[in-house]
Amino acid sequence: MENQTAVSEQEGHVASARSSEVIISLKKVSKYFGDFQALNGIDLDVHTGERIVICGPSGSGKSTLIRCINRLEEHQQGDIEVTGVKLDENLKNVDQVRSEVGMVFQSFNLFPHLTVLQNCALSPIWVRKLGRSEAEELAMEYLNRVHIPEQADKFPGQLSGGQQQRVAVARALAPKPQILLMDEPFSNIDGQVKRRMMADLRSLLKSHNITCIFVTHAKEEAFAFADKTAVMVDGRIAQLGTPAMVFNQPKTLAVAEFMESGNLASLRHCQQVLDKINHQWPKDLDNSGYWLFKPQHISIKRSQQNTGIQLLTSTYIGRGYQYDISIQVDAHNPDKTIQWKAEYEDALELSVGDNLSIEYSAFPHWLLN
Repeated sequence: MENQTAVSEQEGHVASARSSEVIISLKKVSKYFGDFQALNGIDLDVHTGERIVICGPSGSGKSTLIRCINRLEEHQQGDIEVTGVKLDENLKNVDQVRSEVGMVFQSFNLFPHLTVLQNCALSPIWVRKLGRSEAEELAMEYLNRVHIPEQADKFPGQLSGGQQQRVAVARALAPKPQILLMDEPFSNIDGQVKRRMMADLRSLLKSHNITCIFVTHAKEEAFAFADKTAVMVDGRIAQLGTPAMVFNQPKTLAVAEFMESGNLASLRHCQQVLDKINHQWPKDLDNSGYWLFKPQHISIKRSQQNTGIQLLTSTYIGRGYQYDISIQVDAHNPDKTIQWKAEYEDALELSVGDNLSIEYSAFPHWLLN
């Protein structure tokens, strides 16, 4: 009993410590543009030092959410607190929050008539009230950290898109904010440069214990960058968790489709698909949901029978081979099919148009409509 009490007290201290580390808190936040509801009852707690990636389809409310966090947009309902300060009509509160929040925009928003160094020195001068010499020294420190100190005397128009984005990151970090907000920062940057920049930024944020909320429509950026991923759908956070959890165990059809988690089959409409797969199915599940089948757990073989499953394409994808297959889902209508993917490390001896048999080597994930 004493041990249980000690454990309970310890858990209480841990919970208290965690709650004290919340640096951004949103409670039942809603935002309207006229009759359109962009945010619908958002609840979100972000702890100090966390990297949260908010992703989702276009129009789901991602950018509106982070713009509300530093009051670039005003929310109509609910409460937002940043660094313990409530965001409301009090302009002093807004200024206090913004002094601790850096922002990186998709379009960079660099001042074209100022040099790179001058762009990065502005916030330390305005926000931290530093002298020009000290501000420029700090600006150079962050230009070094993003690996472009040699561009300090150039103007933004003389830089590539990737270089301008590095400047935008350095400018946002130069006043040493507690929080960094990023809105689609890498959408215009090529893959190899993007991966290097994301790795550099992760390291920089971690070394300074800076909290970051990063908005993107690309799930790959969530995998590479996030401690946690929030998927937004229609103004709501549909799921929040680690990138692996959200990808492998989506809660809803919308999350699974956005994350491209795997092959989906509706129990109501695709019973024939399930009957074709060598697996034991529970009998007591609501047939309004979906099964999620991972491509790497699907086994396909050539069949001499007309199974209603055919090979459409075979593609080498670097880590192995992807096979696109067509599955007939209506015995009375051969043209009614769904397309699935199977993945193998090695090539299979199959030809396009082959009839296939299919097996599944794991238990599929059940999710709601």
